[in-house]
Amino acid sequence: MRSHLLNGLTAEHYRRSVTEGVERVAAKLATTDRPFTGVTVDALAPRIDGIDLDRPLGDSAAVLDELEDVYLRDAVYFHHPRYLAHLNCPVVIPAVLGEVVLSALNSSLDTWDQSAGGTLIERKLIDWTTARIGLGPAADGVFTSGGTQSNLQALLLAREEAKSDSPGRLRIFASEASHFSVQKSAKLLGLGPDSVVTIPVDHDKRMQTVALAHELERCTKDGLVPMAVVATAGTTDFGSIDPLPEIAGLCAQYGVWLHVDAAYGCGLLASLKYRDRIDGIDRADSVTVDYHKSFFQPVSSSAVLVRDAATLRHATYHAEYLNPRRMVQERIPNQVDKSLQTTRRFDALKLWLTLRTMGADGIGRLFDEVCDLAREGWKLLAADPRYDVVVEPTLSTLVFRYIPAAVTAPAEIDRANLHARKALFASGEAVVAGTKVGGRHYLKFTLLNPETTAADITAVLDLIAGHAEQYLGESLDRAS
Repeated sequence: MRSHLLNGLTAEHYRRSVTEGVERVAAKLATTDRPFTGVTVDALAPRIDGIDLDRPLGDSAAVLDELEDVYLRDAVYFHHPRYLAHLNCPVVIPAVLGEVVLSALNSSLDTWDQSAGGTLIERKLIDWTTARIGLGPAADGVFTSGGTQSNLQALLLAREEAKSDSPGRLRIFASEASHFSVQKSAKLLGLGPDSVVTIPVDHDKRMQTVALAHELERCTKDGLVPMAVVATAGTTDFGSIDPLPEIAGLCAQYGVWLHVDAAYGCGLLASLKYRDRIDGIDRADSVTVDYHKSFFQPVSSSAVLVRDAATLRHATYHAEYLNPRRMVQERIPNQVDKSLQTTRRFDALKLWLTLRTMGADGIGRLFDEVCDLAREGWKLLAADPRYDVVVEPTLSTLVFRYIPAAVTAPAEIDRANLHARKALFASGEAVVAGTKVGGRHYLKFTLLNPETTAADITAVLDLIAGHAEQYLGESLDRAS
């Protein structure tokens, strides 16, 4: 069994095995003509359930053959131009190369004596990102597993900085379009069920600053403690960006921590055309970025950034076997001092290789392309009488609803849209997402693939309409 351990003696075995795996994936990428096969749970589950994990195949070729049957054939392929559903981006090749390297070396980024150069590379990328945001010379941060963890850590810091002896009095303010991780974080932080104050949004799905000002004033008068305002730069459903300068002004007025959740909108940090859409982000106390959304990085690659490095101390614990206090005096950089995680992958390497190969402008051009495409898609939807589109896109998301020509009950239209999404997924021809607006079911395109074209959008809209019309026709037949 030692022949399977990666070391100097097995380097050739490693080379052959990885090459064979890469060739299999490359072949799938080259020949996949739709984003999904349409396989059902009932069809796929028995194939996986029937595998006896206590009887190994012993040969990597046989294992890859099996993997073809249980995973590769039926995977959802985000690289396909008609995958239009969630915030999953196609990935750039330099980042995938980074995955190969970091997996083989298996560095853990918690302490210097486990990562050395990896620690410094991550710190350099944190400095690069905080400079792009404009957080100032005292800024710092750390890579995380994703936006949910980044938001949790930011709100932990905000809670500690609020210096309240009564957690039940603390309040977090977030728009009704903000990410669910805000509520989840409040629960994990031991705050009460009323701790998150929901602020309404305007027609463009942006936080209403007048309502925010009212709630801040009300909470203060009621003897409550405004702990943090979470502004969103790229909501999950609409890609909307809250009015950051106005919100920052209110936070300064009331002495409240400003966290900007830019998990989606962080791609604008590299944009050559639309950077001004996140003006005001430089006034944040903390920022969430997900490079694995709009920097075209493989999952996971995220970070939480802070204006004042000293606030990261609230996540610091010292263990004698790992990061004893003396290391601080010895100026030994241990990233675990800043992180909620201990063992942590060297995910920063993927972004490092991407920047060193493509440059920030290369990333920015790709993100600008999908923002431009969303604008084209919005024009198509606005001109199509079959559809109602909710808002003009700020980033690359379109939310819309099929509306039949004949007068139809809203509940029946809901069912037609739900059916169309499900039928489209089952066909494998395209994948779209769904959400609710005003209690009604809508469909959603999240455009993150620069290879997607306006022709793809038109084709998918025709497919959706066809499925919805078929459902309504059959429903009418059943009713009669």
